[in-house]
Amino acid sequence: MKVAVLRFPGTNCEFDTEYAFEKLGHDVSIVWHNDTVLPDGIDLVIVPGGFSYGDYLRSGSIARFAPVMKAVSQYASKGGKVLGICNGFQILTEAGLLPGALKRNTNLHFISKYQHLKVTNTDNAFLNKFKSGDILYVPIAHADGNYYIDDEGLEELKANGQILLQYVDSDGNIDSINGSAEAIAGICNKEKNVFGLMPHPERAIEDILGSDDGINMLQGFAS
Repeated sequence: MKVAVLRFPGTNCEFDTEYAFEKLGHDVSIVWHNDTVLPDGIDLVIVPGGFSYGDYLRSGSIARFAPVMKAVSQYASKGGKVLGICNGFQILTEAGLLPGALKRNTNLHFISKYQHLKVTNTDNAFLNKFKSGDILYVPIAHADGNYYIDDEGLEELKANGQILLQYVDSDGNIDSINGSAEAIAGICNKEKNVFGLMPHPERAIEDILGSDDGINMLQGFAS
């Protein structure tokens, strides 16, 4: 599988993401924010975590205007798979590739820890290696991870199976650690080719570091 990982000024997870996919046996290219085209023959675009453009104005609000994002939008419109992780999720919502928005955590603090997640829907390329109800253990690290969507939009997410992951405790009980609607940690678009989540699966591929649950998350795209 050929993977393109975007890089903006302020991105800090591009090399973690590159390492993760290379460890899983895939060919990875880093793509600069000023590039106007994506590499030929890619199977997946990753918009990684960090603080693109310093998170000025609003997280992801400047990055969505970067030249490379036009190419990403075109790629997605043709069915290409796109995954936004943390700041990447914020960028995809700002760009209109995913519904809703990410705002400041309700406690107004940066949260950095391992977090349990419940797999809500598996009828998609991202989580097809899991079963609904599976509990994962994946790091989170964000200040603006509070997912917001209006009531009508929330009902659409539910009806279309677009809610992919929810924050839970170790027993699987809902635990909205940052104020997200329905404790949402990850979603996809209606077409199920654009995905976004706040947790960091690329940091959960080594059991010695606390969890390797990210392996099957990322490998889902190669199925």
